[in-house]
Amino acid sequence: QMAVSGRYDVVVLDLLMPGMDGNSVLRGIMERRRDQPIIVLSALSDPDSKVDCLDLGADDYLTKPFSLDELIARIRARLRAAARTPPTRLTTGRVTLDVIRREADVGLGPVLLAEREFLLLQELMKHTGQTVSKERLLNSVWGYDFDPGTNVVDVYVRRLRAKLGPDLIQTVRGEGYRINGS
Repeated sequence: QMAVSGRYDVVVLDLLMPGMDGNSVLRGIMERRRDQPIIVLSALSDPDSKVDCLDLGADDYLTKPFSLDELIARIRARLRAAARTPPTRLTTGRVTLDVIRREADVGLGPVLLAEREFLLLQELMKHTGQTVSKERLLNSVWGYDFDPGTNVVDVYVRRLRAKLGPDLIQTVRGEGYRINGS
């Protein structure tokens, strides 16, 4: 239950847990958090068990008995791989942005976004909790040099608020916009 409700750098899952089927737990995690890195520990060393877990979504499979140093090395390797891979989903508070499908979800189902709306929301979500200046948004989303007379950012923020709720994006007067993580 904790693996599904929280966000962890890596989940180390022992398949042989009292009162639970480890494969069912793995399946449950992957149904809700497809991007969650998981290393499976198991006494089962047959190829079919390994293949089943890897096909269910595990990133690695380590058979018992194992060296603690090896487990720690595999965790470090998984963390390095995750750092090199850009996330396919960004989550901030109640909003999830699917980078592949290019849509947002605020808990009521997917919301389709226009290309610039998507890029603007993505830029703000990458900097959750930080104020992002209009200049930076213009450069990263539209590729424009800052023109203090343009209101294109304001227009697109208004569109996002209409689609995703008025409280998601906060205006920081004289500075830019911010999305808070709560």
